[in-house]
Amino acid sequence: MSERAQEAAGLGLSSAEAARRLAELGPNQLPQARRRRWRGIAAEMAREPMFLLLPGAAAIYLALGDTREGLFLMLMVLVMLGITLYQQGRTENALQALRDLSTPSAMVLRDGRFQRLPASSLVAGDVIELGEGDRVPADAWLLDAAGVAADESLLTGESVPVAKCAAGAEPPPATPGGEDQPWVYSGTLVVQGHALAQVARTGARSEIGRIGSALVNIAPPPGRLQRDTGRLARRLAVLGMSVSLLLVVLLRLRGSDWLPALLAGVVLSMSALPEEFPVILTVFPALGAWRLARLHILTRRLAAIEILGSTSVLCVDKTGTLTENRMALHTLWRDGLACAPDASLPAGHRELLAGALLASRAHATDPMEIALERAAHSWLPEPGALRSPTLLREYGLVAGRPLLALAWSDPGGAASVAVKGAPEAVIKLCRLDEAARRAALDAAAAMAGAGLRVLAVARGAADAARLPDDPGGFVLELLGLAALADPLRADIAAAVADCRGAGMRVVMITGDHPATAQAIAREAGLDGGAVLTGTDIAALDDAALELQLRGTNVCARIVPEQKLRIVQALQRLGEVVAMTGDGVNDAPALRAADVGVAMGQRGTDVAREAAEITLLDDRFASLVQAVRTGRRIYSNMRKSMAYVMAIHVPIAGMALLPVLFGWPVLLFPIQIVFLQFVIDPACSLAFESEPDEPNLMRRPPRPRDEALFGRTIIARSLVQGCWSLLLTIAAYGIAMKTLPEAEARAFGFATMVLGNLGLLLANRQRGLVDALRAANPLFWGIAGVACGLLLLAIYLPAAASLFRFAAPPPPWLAGAAALTAVMLAGVQLASRALRRLAQR
Repeated sequence: MSERAQEAAGLGLSSAEAARRLAELGPNQLPQARRRRWRGIAAEMAREPMFLLLPGAAAIYLALGDTREGLFLMLMVLVMLGITLYQQGRTENALQALRDLSTPSAMVLRDGRFQRLPASSLVAGDVIELGEGDRVPADAWLLDAAGVAADESLLTGESVPVAKCAAGAEPPPATPGGEDQPWVYSGTLVVQGHALAQVARTGARSEIGRIGSALVNIAPPPGRLQRDTGRLARRLAVLGMSVSLLLVVLLRLRGSDWLPALLAGVVLSMSALPEEFPVILTVFPALGAWRLARLHILTRRLAAIEILGSTSVLCVDKTGTLTENRMALHTLWRDGLACAPDASLPAGHRELLAGALLASRAHATDPMEIALERAAHSWLPEPGALRSPTLLREYGLVAGRPLLALAWSDPGGAASVAVKGAPEAVIKLCRLDEAARRAALDAAAAMAGAGLRVLAVARGAADAARLPDDPGGFVLELLGLAALADPLRADIAAAVADCRGAGMRVVMITGDHPATAQAIAREAGLDGGAVLTGTDIAALDDAALELQLRGTNVCARIVPEQKLRIVQALQRLGEVVAMTGDGVNDAPALRAADVGVAMGQRGTDVAREAAEITLLDDRFASLVQAVRTGRRIYSNMRKSMAYVMAIHVPIAGMALLPVLFGWPVLLFPIQIVFLQFVIDPACSLAFESEPDEPNLMRRPPRPRDEALFGRTIIARSLVQGCWSLLLTIAAYGIAMKTLPEAEARAFGFATMVLGNLGLLLANRQRGLVDALRAANPLFWGIAGVACGLLLLAIYLPAAASLFRFAAPPPPWLAGAAALTAVMLAGVQLASRALRRLAQR
């Protein structure tokens, strides 16, 4: 920034003054939808069929004169409401924590120094720093600008960026969309350049604030998973209600009174309704995203968690993702002599380092420029005096021109230009004979082959009055090469090995020299093979590119626009692609990828908003952990839904069959409520806490179009449920012939409860031994509470009277436990048979 801009930055506020203005004007936020409170959650629950059926059953009991059962059922309505409020409240807390983590931030001048603060804390008078890729946090006017252009299509509908200029004093208000305005507007994007700006309007007073209220109540459409599961739940609900209605009609035809017939129909409806599905679809993604956030992985769209489990290709940047993004100047090369930067640097190499500093932005944020500035301050006598107060023009990096050129005014009134960038691009602009050109390119290739990041540095004179429109218009002298080291992260090799074991390819995409990319790929454990370059991609049509990508895992000298072609080519090959990116130009590729992954530390706002996942620590190992967590969440959701479908078969069957057989009723509404107390926390909390399966990252990604609840899972659930129903109805039939009715009912219900726990155990892991070994305190807690409540219902006189139980002989309860073991053995045999059948 220029000296004038640095003086203007002194206008920044103190923390005390900012706090006073924030209290007076309110936070810099658009109108927001209210967070769901308990009243809203309770109102939603009151419309659920299960919560409508329970009061209906209570009303029938009261009409029949069973006051105690009616009042108890009403109490159970409140208890179930409390449990659901707890589950939904936990989900809301997790979602709110994610919202807090994803709050936009801004670089603000407070107390005389720049700090990154939440954008919501901005007030009028704050001075902010804006750079390429940033989303403007508030309406502001530019104090100083270098090549700034903004995308204001959010406000104007016009997709072409508009140029911005600085103003000496606060300008009059202007409408968005005009060229060469000093105003930037909240919500718009800086697509080029960098600037200092002073905030003028925040929150609802900004341009976007005037239309913000219209966005509050717009909800995103449901994902495929929600639609498919909702359709299945509706079909099962319609089937259950239809069978319940037929049961009522049948009982009436048999001569039953209306109220007992209606009560039997209500019990059957309660037993058949799969009301747990919406709970699973809400709790699992929300708590999963919260768990990911604790691992420094922010999920902006919960549906992305579902896709992570099927990812087959990870396209990743090298710098900062595979490497530490902790650049250090390693070697300076000039006229055939390579030197490490130290106090004994020759004069020519000092000149090279000075030229590299002049070709870097002041207040640099790029790791390479930071490394060059650090080296210059260490090994040059007066680095601060090298830069002129006036930056005349900046020639930024654009597609096809991988270099940065800065034109400065000299103290004597002349001008000079300093250039740094890709060796082949910079050397091409310099006047060199063939021998010198070849020597420089060979030296660059040798250093790149050692895994170093190589920049060529050049310098030239300029006419301040007639600066060319392109750096190619300058007459440049090559000063030499600067090679920087960026060490590979220590955990990369293990993470890449995990990916291979999980059947995923890792494709490294970088703008570096091909030799640098190949060296890093070998060190990371990537099977690099041939390197595909940006020049190669430009010469290939789509079919040829697909053919090349089948066996290529390293892409070098790639410009951001080519990432989109790589993503689309891989998707045409049937791959599910996760793509990392951090720049403005990465946004199309991030949006096109099945899962876009932005960098949280070095990424731009544009990249973060285009992506579904943000790595807050920029680590590749975090991305692999996200895939692992995505697989675990998806697998546990599938287990939970399989369990729910399986357990509803014996419950619905035991609500229907005894009535059809003319046996005494086994299940009354109170027994259904008891079973729900086990099922609800089991299907949500217990399965959500289920640990990874042993082979989770040793199996290939699931197919892109594989349904969460496909035919194989449905068949397995029905087999499990029917086997449990067969054992339970047989046991109840035998008990009815041997024991008094109340004892037989208690035995039959004990068989159902223990069978429920058996199905829960059978669906936890692929094998029973693994399920018993896997640590899940919530499962054992639920099982212990269920068994304790069962014993109270049988042996506590008041509870036994309410449940219409009498204590059966102890051997019969031991027999119920034995039947659970038989049920588990049958389930394991059936599961193995179904797996063998599915593999044929």
